[in-house]
Amino acid sequence: MVRKVATCRLMLGIIAIVAVYADPTEPGFLPGLKLRGGGFAIDPYALAVLSAHLGYSLVVYWVAHREGVSPSRLVTFTTWLDVLFGVLIIVFTEGTSSPFWPFVVFAVIAAGIDGGFRRSIIVTTVSVVSYLSLVLIAWHGDMNMFIMRPVYLATVGYLTAYLGQQRMNLEATVHRLEGVKERNRIARALHDGCVQTLGGINLTLETTRELVRRDARPQALATLAQLQASINHEHDELRAYIRELAEVESEPGKARNEGACTAQFVVNADLSGSVALVEQVLQIVREAVTNVKRHANARSAWVSVRAADSEVLIRIDDDGRGFSNGAQVPWSISSLVNDAAGTVRVPEDHRPGAHLEIVLPVA
Repeated sequence: MVRKVATCRLMLGIIAIVAVYADPTEPGFLPGLKLRGGGFAIDPYALAVLSAHLGYSLVVYWVAHREGVSPSRLVTFTTWLDVLFGVLIIVFTEGTSSPFWPFVVFAVIAAGIDGGFRRSIIVTTVSVVSYLSLVLIAWHGDMNMFIMRPVYLATVGYLTAYLGQQRMNLEATVHRLEGVKERNRIARALHDGCVQTLGGINLTLETTRELVRRDARPQALATLAQLQASINHEHDELRAYIRELAEVESEPGKARNEGACTAQFVVNADLSGSVALVEQVLQIVREAVTNVKRHANARSAWVSVRAADSEVLIRIDDDGRGFSNGAQVPWSISSLVNDAAGTVRVPEDHRPGAHLEIVLPVA
């Protein structure tokens, strides 16, 4: 919506210059300014204001089409600049066929679209009061043709504010319904998947306990092996579902190791800090160990944790298959690091295996 409004603003700025240049009517709102007009002529002051609006429109159009720009901040900035340019255009172009009306109405409509009822009413009030103030300042006889324009503006502003608020209410309702639908989908998936699997695990454990009580050790071990395979399968399914919810694609070449992990781990840790910090570090290290166990196919792995100044440095290395993309960080680890306001990177070297360097703030 912000981009559409920016496009309309730009088109309005271009058309207005052409219209004022071709309009044979001279501005007559403030005779003391001695503004000039006529057919295929435009007053220098009016041209400067319209050109400034066109430049402003170009800048906003460019910013609106950039990624990472906050729409709410951009709308707050443009709302009052639209009103300001509307007032300036009234001063320098007002006459029997002034183009000010589309500019002021545009400011009111844009405020209603992006800000709802309250912002649109405020913009309408400011625009009407500004126009009436200019009428009183410029009073020089018959001003009847200027009196009804604020009435039209107030009417349009109220209707726009009402419709804008209805649009925002409808969007909020749609988002709420989408959230309810998504929660129900997740609940069904968990009920049909994890809950059923946990029920099966409970029955299998009950059977295993009975076999152990009967001293049927071979059967109990076979049942436990089946149970472990079932849990591993459900773990993989749940991981894939979580990555789907997070809109993270599964990495090629990261198939789970089918055999038991034989990697030898060396862990060195020297850390002191708050409970929250220690928990964050342990979660990251545990996820790293899980990744090595399930995906790395490594013989050896090293984890180092140490404090340095106001930071905690974590290094994770293994001699396994490495990452499919040298610049790619495992999503499960990067999400934990981001939650801890830290940074993670893959060193640019040619050593075999996977290598990560993580920095966490101590505060």
